[in-house]
Amino acid sequence: MNYAETVAWMFSRLPMYQQVGAVAYKKDLTNTLAFAEVLGHPERSLLCIHVAGTNGKGSTSHLLASVLQAAGYKVGLYTSPHLNDFRERIRINGALIEADFVVDFIATHRAFLEQQELSFFEMTVGMAFAYFAAEKTDINVIEVGMGGRLDSTNIIIPEVAVITNIGLDHTQFLGTTLPEIAGEKAGIIKPGIPVVVGEWEAATQPVFESRAQALQAPLYYAGALQTTTYPSTLKGAYQEANKKTVQQTLAVLQAQGKYVIPEEAIQKGFMEVMERTGLRGRWQILGHQPKIIADTAHNAHGLRVVMPQLLAESFVQLHIVLGVVNDKNLDEILPLFPENALYYFCKPKVPRGLDAEILRQKAEEFQRNGKVFSSVSEAYDEARKQAGSSDVIYIGGSTFVVAELF
Repeated sequence: MNYAETVAWMFSRLPMYQQVGAVAYKKDLTNTLAFAEVLGHPERSLLCIHVAGTNGKGSTSHLLASVLQAAGYKVGLYTSPHLNDFRERIRINGALIEADFVVDFIATHRAFLEQQELSFFEMTVGMAFAYFAAEKTDINVIEVGMGGRLDSTNIIIPEVAVITNIGLDHTQFLGTTLPEIAGEKAGIIKPGIPVVVGEWEAATQPVFESRAQALQAPLYYAGALQTTTYPSTLKGAYQEANKKTVQQTLAVLQAQGKYVIPEEAIQKGFMEVMERTGLRGRWQILGHQPKIIADTAHNAHGLRVVMPQLLAESFVQLHIVLGVVNDKNLDEILPLFPENALYYFCKPKVPRGLDAEILRQKAEEFQRNGKVFSSVSEAYDEARKQAGSSDVIYIGGSTFVVAELF
């Protein structure tokens, strides 16, 4: 199989959670551990930072990687989902995993993967660990896919565990209350390993403190400890909390004595994060006159920060290209969007994408009115046609909507 055929095979093996939802979610680490055994446990040779959280874990992971690169280290970065190319998930110093490695890895292990029915995510995690070990990285930033306790990444013993924040998302898997979800995320806390929590929340504090205490893991709340941040090219208002989380994580890491991270590297890493790591879609300005903003915020916790920032923009008319996936609580997220905008409803090109007409009807209940379009690109094109030079166009609602812009 060539690269395209290999990736198509991976996608088809067992449906990805990100694409199709609940049927792809496995509440078990058995397959991950069995595959790690076959691979010779590459994860045991890796030094890692493990990053979980409802929102901000992608930005936090990329910022950490960027700073560590600026400090001169060879940095593995594992994140999900990808926007366009599968290889975006596995990078070293910003460079995508080599296509030949992907092809050879799957060819070598295909019989095992088929026999054990590994999910897309399980095989991808194994691939990332094997690649980072083969390339002898100095440190690796590993982003949790979903939850923490039962996530395939949770076979590593990291140098630091990071939990950015807790909000209500993926409730069908992780629980319907903040403490329940915090319990799943707290599953990445390991005995004696320091943990940095980005945002303090009264409802989740007891969960983190009891778990950390039981495992004698030093616990740090970044928001309380980091009062100022360095500037960054990431302009979303929510990045302030992420930057504090990163700064505290780096302080903890440096205190362990294995890494030297000068202040200059933090400043450089924050300013050059997109160039160094390929991060896209976080309050990304795609054009001016009209100003065009793309953002991947896709749940109430994230949108509560993004929408006030959007309304603080100066515009004559606001145009919103909106698409979501079918497991989002529309009663919770639609009221967060402004009433006085023109809406262009669309469905992202994934099986989980919610039908645009259903979204339009639901939005209408909240007086968010607009038209339905057959694709993200058609909705985006129409918004650009309709917008005047003093208007603002916002594209969001789902990572998969934003992915179709690139």
